[in-house]
Amino acid sequence: MRAVEDADISMDKGEIVGLAGESGSGKSTLALALMRLLTPPAATVTGEVKFEGQEILSLREEQFRESYRWKKVAMVFQGSMSGFTPVFTIGSQIEEVMRIQGDGGGDEAVEKLLRMVELDPSMAKRYPHELSGGQKQRAFIAMALSLRPQLLIADEPTTALDVITQASIMNLLKSVRRETGISILLITHDLALISEIAERIYIMYAGRIVEGGRSDGLLGHPRHPYTQGLLASTLTLQTTEIRGIPGVMPDLARVPQGCSFTPRCPFAMERCKTERPELRGVGEEQVACWLY
Repeated sequence: MRAVEDADISMDKGEIVGLAGESGSGKSTLALALMRLLTPPAATVTGEVKFEGQEILSLREEQFRESYRWKKVAMVFQGSMSGFTPVFTIGSQIEEVMRIQGDGGGDEAVEKLLRMVELDPSMAKRYPHELSGGQKQRAFIAMALSLRPQLLIADEPTTALDVITQASIMNLLKSVRRETGISILLITHDLALISEIAERIYIMYAGRIVEGGRSDGLLGHPRHPYTQGLLASTLTLQTTEIRGIPGVMPDLARVPQGCSFTPRCPFAMERCKTERPELRGVGEEQVACWLY
C-alpha cells in the first residue's frame, strides 16, 4: 500500500506552512516519514528529505538522532496530550529530554520553557492528570522546543480541544515563531484553523498533494474540486446549510486508476478515470487536476 506518494513540499526558514486534508489522507504518515519514525518492515520510505541542503534520509540512525531529531527537527504528535507518563511530574519529563540529549536542564531551564508557552512555572511540579487538556498540549509544545529546534512539526495540535483553547494554541504557535524564528509545519483537517496562521498551504488527498500555494490565493480562489469541497464544508457563523463531499476517500490499498478523486468529483471527465493528473503550476498556485 502506498500511503503517501509523490509528496513534494518545501518550506522557508521562519515560515508557517499548513498541510490539510481528510482523516486518513496521509498527513501524519508524511510527518512520521520526515522524522524517520517509519521503519521496515512496517514501512519503507523512498525519495529524499533535505534540511538546509543536507539529505537526511541517507544518514545513519545514530547520526540522525544525534544531529537532527529533536535538536533541529521536533514534533508535537497527534494525541500528544496523552504522551506524558502519568507517574512523573511535567517538569521532570521535560528536563529528562534535555538531559538525555546533553543540553543541560535544571529547574530554571524548565521554568523558562513553561513561561515561553504561557504556563505558570509551578506547573513543573504537577502531574499530568492535574493539568487541563490545553495545559498539557502547551507543556508538550514546551518539551518539543526544549532543544531549540529550527523546525517544529505540529500534527493536529488542537485535537479534542474546545474552540477557545484551539485559538489559544494557534496564538501560541505564532508567538513562538515570532520569538524564536522557528519554522512550523502545521498538520490539520481544519481549514478554518489553518487559515489563521499558515502563509502557505498544501492540500492532501488519498496520499497525494493535489493543490498548494499561498494561503490567501488558495483559500480565496481554490482550484481543485476537493479543495472547493473542503471549503464548502467549513462551518461559519453565516452557514445555513452543511455541504459535505459525497462519498468516501478510497482505500489506499486499492486507489482507482486515474485521478483518485474522480468518484466524488462533480466535474469528472472520461480522462479523469484513466489518467492521473500531475501537480503543475496554475498562476501562483500548483494544482493536480485535468480542468487546468
